[in-house]
Amino acid sequence: MRHGKKINHLGRKTAHRKAMLSNMACSLIEYKRINTTVAKAKALKRYVEPLITKAKDDSTHSRRVVFSYLRQKETIKELFGTVSSKVADRPGGYTRIIKTGNRPGDNAEMCMIELVDFNEVYTNGKDLKKTKTRRRKKSTASKVEETPAVEEAQVVEETPTIESKSEETPAEEKKSDDSNDENKDA
Repeated sequence: MRHGKKINHLGRKTAHRKAMLSNMACSLIEYKRINTTVAKAKALKRYVEPLITKAKDDSTHSRRVVFSYLRQKETIKELFGTVSSKVADRPGGYTRIIKTGNRPGDNAEMCMIELVDFNEVYTNGKDLKKTKTRRRKKSTASKVEETPAVEEAQVVEETPTIESKSEETPAEEKKSDDSNDENKDA
């Protein structure tokens, strides 16, 4: 049973697993996308996303913490340089996993894991600045402004109906003319 099992051990001892995830994270930061199995990609996502969040704060302490995980100076420069500047306004979700089918040899599920902000296909090759949105109810001031416009529209609609009632139809005019003629004859 898997009661309380929070980490996928990937069939490896601890030291081997940490070394593998460190190497995969360095490759992901360097090449911006790598092909691997789905299980390894999910483990890598949990491993690398906190490091990218840490890279947003460019301080000596955060560099040392990230270096203790990755152990490659060139990757640290890349992470704290181009990657952190691209993901500066993103509140999380720096990676994307796209399934690519099964591997022919052993039928393992394969996928491509990539950094979201470096895919030109989805971003159309241009940097898109998103405005921060907040979910909240409309304020009462906007509701007050809308209500007079609605009332004016209703008044305008009612006015023609009042005028049309005051006008007599041609059939009514003929009847009133006939009744006037009878009164004259009498």
